[in-house]
Amino acid sequence: MKRVIGNPMKDEYDFSTAQRGKFFKAGARLVPPVHLEPEVLAYLSGLAETQGTSLNDLVNTLLKEDIERIDAAK
Repeated sequence: MKRVIGNPMKDEYDFSTAQRGKFFKAGARLVPPVHLEPEVLAYLSGLAETQGTSLNDLVNTLLKEDIERIDAAK
């Protein structure tokens, strides 16, 4: 890891050529990252591999099944 000594910030920044909203996309959805505990990740990765599917597809399938069970119990 690189150590930064002192303040890496400049005293001034020039925003005279900046464009407001340059990266804004109307209707864009934020997909937050999901962080799994190492043991859970290892287990699910192995299970996905044995089933010949991706980790993403496996996790979504498992979560959808849980959502169905939760909704059925209401």
